[in-house]
Amino acid sequence: MRVDIITLFPSMFQGPFDESIIKRARKKGILEINLHNLREFAYNKHRTVDDLPFGGGVGMVMKPEPLFEAVGKIKTQTDAPSRVILLSPQGIPFCQEKAKELAKKGALLLICGHYEGVDERVREHLVDEEISLGDYVLTGGELAAMVIVDVVARMLPGVLGCEDSAKEDSFYHGLLDYPQWTRPADFCGWQVPEVLLSGNHYQIKLWRRKKMLEVTLRKRPDLLKKIKPSQADKQLLREVKKRLADANKVTKS
Repeated sequence: MRVDIITLFPSMFQGPFDESIIKRARKKGILEINLHNLREFAYNKHRTVDDLPFGGGVGMVMKPEPLFEAVGKIKTQTDAPSRVILLSPQGIPFCQEKAKELAKKGALLLICGHYEGVDERVREHLVDEEISLGDYVLTGGELAAMVIVDVVARMLPGVLGCEDSAKEDSFYHGLLDYPQWTRPADFCGWQVPEVLLSGNHYQIKLWRRKKMLEVTLRKRPDLLKKIKPSQADKQLLREVKKRLADANKVTKS
């Protein structure tokens, strides 16, 4: 996959993209990341990329010319059609499903927004979609770009050491992940659940699925409304709810 990022601050990406999984993916040739300084596409000698908003108001607005110039040039350098994404508080919330969708694209082109936003003609005539990390405002789109690249990269074949690792992540199937333990089996008197030491893979799988439903029910019950539980899941949920209700009665008494 090729990822192009248009930014006013390319040096911000040097640390995150030169470490860990992203670094390995780049070395393997699975992921290609290209940073483009927006000022290099500005027309005047001062490399101006922003201007005052028409109609008055506070702050500055990113000009359309440099962005159209940058996107146009970058598209000529890619074999696969680039999905042009504006990182903006007005975009749709980023989630695991969107990451899986983007991972199927051959090329992504991320525009890091700044100031009071971009000229509306960029939204209307240049980008394919807008994405937001959440209901808050960042100083710029650079941090959002880092998050999106990291999440999408995990979906690419060959990036993780184990092909099934991403499928075990929270949110991949709409639920939070099950709890994990490692050695020692006894730490300060706190024991690892016996089932995990049993070697019975069927029981372990069943226990983990039940825990996924339990953790999601306790921490993010809203997620359960978005999935279609199987009959087995419905039975496990009934058991989880009964156990939690019984525990709650004991606590109150």
